[in-house]
Amino acid sequence: MTITTVPNRVKILKDKFTQSWGLPFQELLPESEIQKIIDELQIKFRCRLFDPFVTLWAFLSQVLDVDKSCHNAVSRVIAYLVNEDVKIPSTDSSAYCQARSRLPEKLLEKLFGMTAQKLEEKVIPENLWCGRHVKVIDGSTVSMPDSIENQAAYPQPSSQKPGCGFPIAKIGVIFSLATGAAVALAIDVLNTHDLKLARKLYPFLNPLDVLLGDRAFCAYADLILIKNLGCDAVFRKHQSRKTTMRKGKIIGESDKFVFWHKPKKCPQGLNESDFSALPSTLIVREIYYYIIIPGFRTQQVSLITTLLDTTNYSTLEVLKLYGERWSVELNLKHLKTTLAMDVLRCKTPSMVRKELYVYLLAYNLLRGLMWSAGTTYGTSPLRLSLQGTRHHLENFTTALLTASSTQRDLIYRSLLKVIVHKSVPARPGRAEPRVRKRRSKAYPLMKKPRRELRRQLQTA
Repeated sequence: MTITTVPNRVKILKDKFTQSWGLPFQELLPESEIQKIIDELQIKFRCRLFDPFVTLWAFLSQVLDVDKSCHNAVSRVIAYLVNEDVKIPSTDSSAYCQARSRLPEKLLEKLFGMTAQKLEEKVIPENLWCGRHVKVIDGSTVSMPDSIENQAAYPQPSSQKPGCGFPIAKIGVIFSLATGAAVALAIDVLNTHDLKLARKLYPFLNPLDVLLGDRAFCAYADLILIKNLGCDAVFRKHQSRKTTMRKGKIIGESDKFVFWHKPKKCPQGLNESDFSALPSTLIVREIYYYIIIPGFRTQQVSLITTLLDTTNYSTLEVLKLYGERWSVELNLKHLKTTLAMDVLRCKTPSMVRKELYVYLLAYNLLRGLMWSAGTTYGTSPLRLSLQGTRHHLENFTTALLTASSTQRDLIYRSLLKVIVHKSVPARPGRAEPRVRKRRSKAYPLMKKPRRELRRQLQTA
């Protein structure tokens, strides 16, 4: 007798996802935690095939797959049900797309934040910098389909004609230096300054955190905002400030304390009340050094930090820490290139934000798997290949899906073991030419809307 009830199909899909994609992520994203957040947010849903749990895992498997189409995600759901003596759902992706749109953005944001927090709790003192957690901040951009809604929320550059460009959003992300996980996300329009995004992200810092960033974040008001949160900062000095070792209190070789004075005018992005509350002076530490590695563009670097204790935070330790700032560029590369977050697929602003949170959630889950593999087999999790981890995960899910509970444990341990085989060596001081070898195709850029170009072809 064929059972066709929706609850039975939902249970089958929950079990299938939990035993395959969900098994390696069970520490960071167990079903109980998902249900707990659903209850906290008081999310109400009808008894459908694509309930929040099934939709979430289908969405996660979609962004982790190389083929990120909704049709492929629905095909995976059908494949999970084909041998279960139940009614097979339609291949039409409409129901799945509607289910994704019903997922609250707050649910995905909370799940993303929870995975980052759980991974941070696994950090031991040996993974910290001078006994403190370090967070790295940077900004980037993402493109999205050219829809009316996306253009209204995240308009394309003004230099492009209507119909000839794509909406672009500016994002700011904080990563953990110890785990590599993404901690917080801010989204805004393209012409937003990095500082505006950063001020949305400061509340996600914990007391005693050290925030690491480039010179875009080195502003008087922001250093004070970070200090008021009980945190410290290490930024590269902004290019508009002159560097001289003659002023200030010398405390070491190319290391000194200097007084910064409050700006005379209120900077953009600050309101008058916040500006009035700023103190008139601020003591910061400035470290100046040279880079003599052949091939490096930068030859002189000046750092500004609020870490005034020279005993606990020596000059050399601060310099080494700033050298780790490049990890944020690699993390963004993993998100945008390895996971293909550079060009989003959703056609409405709300779905674009949900898609971003799912990408970051999937990225954190991969980082959690790398952490488990590295700590189990004595290899630094940060030295493991994220792309290799994704490959192994995707290839092992088939074996996990058809295995018994005893076999599943053995397969999971084998998965962790093969992940550590793909270790990326540390290569400090590496210099590569900033050029591309592969030539792009000789197609002209679009200067008129596609509809107008089609009309010209028909009348030619």
